[in-house]
Amino acid sequence: MEKLNNLTSSCVPLPLENVDTDQIVPARFLKATSKEGFGDNLFYDWRYQKDGTPNPSFVLNNPAYQGSILVAGKNFGSGSSREHAAWAIADYGFRVVVSSFFADIFKNNAMNNGVLPVVVSDNFLAEIFDSIAKNADTTLSLCLQAQTITNQATGRVETFDINAYKKTCFLNGYDDIDYLLAHRDKIEQYESNVRLVDLTTQRLKFRVASAEASLLDCAESREIS
Repeated sequence: MEKLNNLTSSCVPLPLENVDTDQIVPARFLKATSKEGFGDNLFYDWRYQKDGTPNPSFVLNNPAYQGSILVAGKNFGSGSSREHAAWAIADYGFRVVVSSFFADIFKNNAMNNGVLPVVVSDNFLAEIFDSIAKNADTTLSLCLQAQTITNQATGRVETFDINAYKKTCFLNGYDDIDYLLAHRDKIEQYESNVRLVDLTTQRLKFRVASAEASLLDCAESREIS
C-alpha cells in the first residue's frame, strides 16, 4: 500500500446522499477477481449511457473536476458489504473520500484498500461543496499525522478520527501482512518468552509432582512401620 500523510488536491464532488455500493459498482461486475482495471466500473450506470458512451452530465466525465479526493454526500457506501466498491474507488485513483458519514463495512473495506475515509461535520461538508461549486479548482489539504483537513478556499480546518492501527498502516504504507512483518522481531521475542514460560511451568509442575510423590511415600512408610 502506498504511504499517505500529507495530501493537497483538487476534488471531485458527488453531492448525493445515501450512495450505496450497488451504485458505486453495479452487481454484474462482482464476478471479477482482480482489482486491476476495476476503476473502469466505478459509478458505471451513472457514468455511461445505455449505448456505452460517456454520460456528459456525470461528474467523472467533466474535465473541470479532477483530483485524488472524492467529496461525497452523507451516508456514502451503504448497502451490501461488497469490497469491489473500495477496489473501484482505489483503482480509479482516489486516495481520500470525504463525507459526513460512511457505512461501517465500506469504511473498513476502503482503509484495507488504501483509501482513507475522512468524516467531517455536515456544515463543513456543505462548505466544501459550496467552495467547489464556486471554483472547480478548490483544493483540500489533509495531514494524517495531525488528523486535520483544510478547505483552502476558506482556510477552515476540521479534525477527524481514525483508528490508531490504521493510521500507522497509512503512514508507513503497510497492509495487515506488512504490519506483522514490521514487528517480526517483537513477535519472535514474544513467542520465545512464551516457550520459556511454558518450559519453566512444566519444570515446576514436575518438581511439585515429585515432591508430592515423595511425601506420599514417606506417609506410606510411616503407616507400615
